Amino acid sequence: MITKEEVQHIAGLARIGVDEKDLDKFAADLSAVLDWIEELKEVEVEGVEPTAHITGMENRMREDAQIDFENKNAIVDLFPEKKDNYGKVKSVL
Repeated sequence: MITKEEVQHIAGLARIGVDEKDLDKFAADLSAVLDWIEELKEVEVEGVEPTAHITGMENRMREDAQIDFENKNAIVDLFPEKKDNYGKVKSVL
């Protein structure tokens, strides 16, 4: 069973805040996950080939090509404010 102190340490490493009232719940949840991992270690996997994807599909790549948009001015006209043929927006900082 994971202790409250271990939960606080893990939360500190992850840089997340954990309320005192949640420590017991998280300790139980983390302990359950670790127990489940221990169960998985007992599964016989001898002779099982590792797979990355069960369907065998692979990425289909296409050539990256630039295509000029024919109606650029119509889109620029939709902006409420324009400057030098570009849409003008407020700065975001």
